[in-house]
Amino acid sequence: MKENFYIYILASRRRGTLYIGVTSDLIRRVHEHRNGLVEGFTNKYGVKRLVYYELARDAETALSRERQMKKWNRVWKLRLIEKNNPEWMDLYDTLSM
Repeated sequence: MKENFYIYILASRRRGTLYIGVTSDLIRRVHEHRNGLVEGFTNKYGVKRLVYYELARDAETALSRERQMKKWNRVWKLRLIEKNNPEWMDLYDTLSM
Protein backbone atom coordinates (compact mmCIF):
# COMPACT_ATOMS: atom_id res chain seq x y z
CA MET A 1 0.00 0.00 0.00
CA LYS A 2 1.36 3.40 -1.00
CA GLU A 3 1.80 5.99 1.74
CA ASN A 4 0.39 9.49 1.23
CA PHE A 5 2.35 12.64 2.01
CA TYR A 6 0.85 16.04 2.69
CA ILE A 7 2.16 19.58 2.68
CA TYR A 8 0.07 21.68 5.03
CA ILE A 9 -0.27 25.23 6.29
CA LEU A 10 -1.45 26.10 9.77
CA ALA A 11 -2.44 29.61 10.88
CA SER A 12 -2.96 31.29 14.23
CA ARG A 13 -5.93 33.22 12.79
CA ARG A 14 -7.03 34.76 9.48
CA ARG A 15 -3.90 36.28 7.91
CA GLY A 16 -2.03 35.53 11.16
CA THR A 17 1.16 33.64 11.83
CA LEU A 18 1.73 30.78 9.36
CA TYR A 19 3.49 27.44 9.62
CA ILE A 20 4.27 25.07 6.75
CA GLY A 21 4.95 21.40 7.37
CA VAL A 22 4.99 17.92 5.83
CA THR A 23 3.52 14.70 7.17
CA SER A 24 2.40 11.24 6.12
CA ASP A 25 -0.50 11.36 8.62
CA LEU A 26 -2.29 14.70 8.32
CA ILE A 27 -5.02 13.99 10.88
CA ARG A 28 -2.55 12.85 13.56
CA ARG A 29 -0.10 15.69 12.93
CA VAL A 30 -2.70 18.46 13.01
CA HIS A 31 -4.19 16.90 16.15
CA GLU A 32 -0.73 17.12 17.74
CA HIS A 33 -0.40 20.80 16.79
CA ARG A 34 -3.93 21.63 17.99
CA ASN A 35 -3.38 20.00 21.38
CA GLY A 36 0.04 21.48 22.10
CA LEU A 37 1.84 18.15 21.72
CA VAL A 38 4.40 19.65 19.32
CA GLU A 39 7.11 21.69 21.01
CA GLY A 40 8.41 24.80 19.31
CA PHE A 41 7.05 27.35 16.90
CA THR A 42 3.41 26.26 16.55
CA ASN A 43 2.96 25.83 20.29
CA LYS A 44 4.71 29.11 21.12
CA TYR A 45 2.63 31.18 18.67
CA GLY A 46 -0.71 29.36 18.91
CA VAL A 47 -0.64 28.19 15.30
CA LYS A 48 -3.37 25.53 15.33
CA ARG A 49 -5.80 26.07 12.43
CA LEU A 50 -5.38 23.93 9.32
CA VAL A 51 -6.04 26.38 6.49
CA TYR A 52 -4.46 24.58 3.51
CA TYR A 53 -3.11 21.19 2.52
CA GLU A 54 -2.16 19.34 -0.62
CA LEU A 55 -1.26 15.76 -1.42
CA ALA A 56 2.15 14.81 -2.82
CA ARG A 57 2.96 11.59 -4.67
CA ASP A 58 5.93 10.71 -2.45
CA ALA A 59 8.10 11.95 0.42
CA GLU A 60 10.74 13.52 -1.84
CA THR A 61 8.11 15.53 -3.73
CA ALA A 62 6.46 16.63 -0.48
CA LEU A 63 9.73 17.80 1.04
CA SER A 64 10.70 19.63 -2.14
CA ARG A 65 7.33 21.41 -2.24
CA GLU A 66 7.63 22.32 1.46
CA ARG A 67 11.07 23.88 0.88
CA GLN A 68 9.71 25.76 -2.14
CA MET A 69 6.72 27.15 -0.22
CA LYS A 70 8.84 28.17 2.77
CA LYS A 71 10.92 30.35 0.43
CA TRP A 72 7.84 32.14 -0.91
CA ASN A 73 7.08 35.63 0.29
CA ARG A 74 4.10 36.05 2.58
CA VAL A 75 1.82 37.48 -0.13
CA TRP A 76 2.21 34.32 -2.25
CA LYS A 77 1.36 32.11 0.75
CA LEU A 78 -1.72 34.20 1.55
CA ARG A 79 -2.85 34.01 -2.10
CA LEU A 80 -2.52 30.22 -2.10
CA ILE A 81 -4.61 29.92 1.05
CA GLU A 82 -7.25 32.42 -0.05
CA LYS A 83 -7.58 30.86 -3.51
CA ASN A 84 -8.47 27.51 -1.94
CA ASN A 85 -9.96 28.60 1.39
CA PRO A 86 -11.20 32.21 1.09
CA GLU A 87 -12.98 32.09 4.46
CA TRP A 88 -9.91 30.73 6.27
CA MET A 89 -12.00 27.88 7.67
CA ASP A 90 -10.27 25.36 9.91
CA LEU A 91 -10.11 22.38 7.55
CA TYR A 92 -9.30 19.89 10.30
CA ASP A 93 -12.99 19.21 10.88
CA THR A 94 -13.47 18.36 7.20
CA LEU A 95 -10.87 15.56 7.25
CA SER A 96 -12.18 11.98 7.37
CA MET A 97 -11.53 10.56 10.78
